[in-house]
Amino acid sequence: MAGIVGMSVSPVDGGAAEPEKPNVILCMADDLGWGDVGYNGNKVIKTPHLDKMAEAGVRFNRFYAAAPVCSPTRASCLTGRHPFRTGVFFANVGILRPEEVTIAEILKKEGYATGHFGKWHLGTFTATEKDGNRGGQPELVNPPTDHGFDTYFSTEAKVPTWDPMLVPKKFQGEENRHFGWNAITDKAMAKSFGTNYWTPNGKATGNMEGDDSRVIMDRVIPFIEKAASSEKPFLAVIWFHAPHLPCVAGPEYAAMYNEQDFHMQQYAGCVTAMDDQMGRLRAKLMELGINENTMLFFTSDNGPERGAPGSAGPYRERKRSLYEGGVRVPGIMTWPNKVKAPFVTDAPVVTSDYLPTVIDVLGLKEPANKLDGVSFLPLLEDKPFTRPSPIAFASQNKRAVNDEVYKLYFDGRKTELYDLEKDPGERANLAKQQPEVVKSFKEKHALWFESCKDSFEGKEYGIKSLETLNQSWPDPANGVIQKKSKKKAKK
Repeated sequence: MAGIVGMSVSPVDGGAAEPEKPNVILCMADDLGWGDVGYNGNKVIKTPHLDKMAEAGVRFNRFYAAAPVCSPTRASCLTGRHPFRTGVFFANVGILRPEEVTIAEILKKEGYATGHFGKWHLGTFTATEKDGNRGGQPELVNPPTDHGFDTYFSTEAKVPTWDPMLVPKKFQGEENRHFGWNAITDKAMAKSFGTNYWTPNGKATGNMEGDDSRVIMDRVIPFIEKAASSEKPFLAVIWFHAPHLPCVAGPEYAAMYNEQDFHMQQYAGCVTAMDDQMGRLRAKLMELGINENTMLFFTSDNGPERGAPGSAGPYRERKRSLYEGGVRVPGIMTWPNKVKAPFVTDAPVVTSDYLPTVIDVLGLKEPANKLDGVSFLPLLEDKPFTRPSPIAFASQNKRAVNDEVYKLYFDGRKTELYDLEKDPGERANLAKQQPEVVKSFKEKHALWFESCKDSFEGKEYGIKSLETLNQSWPDPANGVIQKKSKKKAKK
């Protein structure tokens, strides 16, 4: 997408009266698998509020994260572009560059209040102290207010999902450092986890105990109430940390799963706690009388962590993989003013579709530069919807292309083709039987990949941040390579 100066996003010509602008809420879990919710068949984890949301609106059976890891998917949600265009190639790689234009910037120009809440992971908040994964490096300071958000209550990276500021107690006898977390029982002995919440005024303090999803929602609710009282449309981007490791359930939530092993008690309890906050959010929208005109989305940034109790359902592999289990994620939305009757769709939709869909809803012309997402507004209006081109994926040295029927996967060692309608679990490789499909998909992917490189290098607009961040285009054989400055950042 072009930079602010060169971007042209304007209303579509027409003399009709301007409709009321809908509120937009983009909710996203962290490492939640396709099979971790009740409406997708999970018989253990309780998600009653998400299940009710799915029953009331649209359930996307083929909803995709743009990437199999965290930061790249987040960049796609905000820009409508694949992360290889924006330089956010992988987790903790690059930042959301200043030249990119986000959904927050577009909606702010349309009179929206804009807020980000939860995990940011697209840059840091401090140039002077160690914080999260990358805090303390001046060139990486990149808060949400640099990208169109009026306010934020956000972290640079992960935090424990219970008592988020403290290192959780380790379960005795547990060897795996990622698991066996338990709620803090002696706060006087606890150590700081090292990842802070930040606001435009600096480091956040107060109300940081207990369930992290509630801590986040405690900041979301006043933001929504303020916007509603001023009769101003709003964009709220709510990116939960749950159930990313360290996954910790509060005692009351863990007790709901006493019949499960310790790890599942923590994981399931954490997911149910997040589900409660989704229920709280929906109840507040109804209380304020704004639910009917609110586009409320929920998804996950990628599939479940490897070795975690999470479920990818019937799909192959998990987080970091471009097989279905790594990128096919829960996807639901409600918008009562538009979606009068609930429905389920098998149409492939991806996180980069958010921005073009919202632009379409508002009657704005699509920006002139390259988007990867498309508007799925026709789906919501019960009109024919077909993607003009397949969804292309790239992560490290892995590549994939999906259309309505086929999926091509290749990584330099193997080439595989699957019929997702007949074989969603990706078991029967059809590459030898369908060489013409393989050839066509590879050609399309090559053209798309070259287009991504052009975007990354600034051929759509001049990118000054390339030199500042000292980034290079990823080596196709080895995955991401990011050049590092020899100078150490000042602490």
